[in-house]
Amino acid sequence: MAHDPLRHLLQTSGFAFVRRQDMCAALESCGPLSDWPAFSASWDHLEIDPYLAGQGRYRRRRYAVFAIDASGRIERQPHQPHYQGQEYNRLFGGVERWFEPIAEEVAASATMGTILRWCDRLFSHLETRSPQGPQPPVGEHGWHVEVHQFRIEARTGESGRPTPEGMHRDGVDYVLVLLVNRTNIVSGVTSVHDLAGKELGEFTLTQPLDAALVDDARVMHGVTPVEPLNPAEPGYRDVLVVTFRSTV
Repeated sequence: MAHDPLRHLLQTSGFAFVRRQDMCAALESCGPLSDWPAFSASWDHLEIDPYLAGQGRYRRRRYAVFAIDASGRIERQPHQPHYQGQEYNRLFGGVERWFEPIAEEVAASATMGTILRWCDRLFSHLETRSPQGPQPPVGEHGWHVEVHQFRIEARTGESGRPTPEGMHRDGVDYVLVLLVNRTNIVSGVTSVHDLAGKELGEFTLTQPLDAALVDDARVMHGVTPVEPLNPAEPGYRDVLVVTFRSTV
């Protein structure tokens, strides 16, 4: 899928659902995915989300922060907490949450670099709506980028909730949700609503590299709980979530 149709879709609808074949081609226009097998295997080494303990122990994650300057240079930042205001996360808003860092070999992988470069190229040519006022010319944004590895486990008697906070916004400019793996689960339907609560669309990420893109200032999104297809076998949904917030 070319960038221009995707930009148009994001600008007109506030979200886009991109199937594996189109997403793979789009990403490979910005670099290789040659180490995808090792990249996806790293989801087997995530840590339990300690902040969700009162809600269940079905979510594993790791986290990293990057900065991308106007020239497109990507630099990993020192490890830091993940923070959201209460207006964006009713469960954990206002709390600095420290998660285990994304492993260096994953953060520095060819696949991660390709994903970040592609997002930068796409999002830098979209209008942002910063409360600070007028935005710089197209292509001159700097970005604060947060990257989350999530595994949501589905067990008999305990649904795995990809978005325990419900329908929400993340408090950023743009969001990429990229499916990495989906094993022995049912449901996990993504829905997108406008800010008044009207449903705009729904879809299910089913194949590795299926993706959802969200203009976070314009729409809310959520995902239904996942259940095991075969209760006797492990079930899980692995995604990479990347958020971009303008630093200008």
